[in-house]
Amino acid sequence: MFRWLSKLFAGKSSAGTDARRVRWLRARYDAAATNPANRRHWANADGLSANAANSVEVRRILRNRARYEVANNSYARGIVLTLANDVVGTGPRLQLLTADAEANRLIEREFAAWAKAVNLAEKLRTMRMARAQDGEAFAILTNNPKLPTPVQLDLRLVEADRVGTPDLNAAAANAVDRIVFDAAGNPVEYHVLKDHPGEGYRAVRDYDRVPAAAMLHWFRCDRPGQARGIPDIMPALPLFAQLRRFTLAVIAAAETAADFAGILYTDAPASGESDAAEPFEPIELEKRALVTMPGGWKMSQLQAEQPSTGYAEFKHEILNEIARCLNMPFNVAAGNSSGYNYASGRLDHQTYFKAIRVKQVHLEAVVLDRILAAWLDEAARLW
Repeated sequence: MFRWLSKLFAGKSSAGTDARRVRWLRARYDAAATNPANRRHWANADGLSANAANSVEVRRILRNRARYEVANNSYARGIVLTLANDVVGTGPRLQLLTADAEANRLIEREFAAWAKAVNLAEKLRTMRMARAQDGEAFAILTNNPKLPTPVQLDLRLVEADRVGTPDLNAAAANAVDRIVFDAAGNPVEYHVLKDHPGEGYRAVRDYDRVPAAAMLHWFRCDRPGQARGIPDIMPALPLFAQLRRFTLAVIAAAETAADFAGILYTDAPASGESDAAEPFEPIELEKRALVTMPGGWKMSQLQAEQPSTGYAEFKHEILNEIARCLNMPFNVAAGNSSGYNYASGRLDHQTYFKAIRVKQVHLEAVVLDRILAAWLDEAARLW
């Protein structure tokens, strides 16, 4: 068998050694080519690392713009609220499956009472909204002696603007964007400003060193080594602006057309036999009256052409593109299912429900498991 293989390859090699038959393969990627047609499109492409691309100033600008859109754009506000309601709902419920049924009921009842006392569901929804518009959510596990429950554990939400250190050396090897890491890459402590930088009445310099065991940091890690998050709606921010601009432009055009009831015009040439008329002079018209025009002049009523026929289609496509970065179907983002039948609505929701489940599992691992562990640790010391 091996002789047969050697003869086979020997015959092939003799024919392939002819230098005139050698062909070098030269491949290229169209996406890697730079030409005058695509030079401007790829002008902002860079090779920055995850943390360098999401620098302090970049994240500040993205947060401010995302908050502005959510505060002033009804669609943006509805999308963020829908995400928070669908991911968190009415809040988590503890279910124990140990052999002691009585202990299970007792612990579940006490945890439910504590969750209601600290308003856990509302704080989780706020964290989900903060992650959508700020890029990340922070909460500190702290003690609250005012709680009516035996367990005094509480969650104190912190805006991303406050997690920062004015005097932190940016070049420090163990510090990445206001978070100190150990040699293994685990966060050790977070620096939290005592006052919000946006208060404006004084420069904020003082900060607290919060140990990582007491800090909950929830964000979506899009790149390896990423330490801070960017808004979930970040890719849609230019589209929200276009949506608002187009709507305002349509309204302005409709108002402009409505400001003029009609216009006078003549078919006579410039030196024709028509009575003189002052250009751009407004004429008051009485209601339900016949009006005579100057000789040689006619009146034409302006026709309302706004909104244009493509107005609804444009809004549909823009909203569909906005919702795509959130894995949200159009009818959920728009709050309108008039163009759907039941089957297509269910089909579009499959991707959305899968994304919601992924977010819930992430929330459970990053936030809820640590809250439960801290609650059980304090409860065990009391009972």
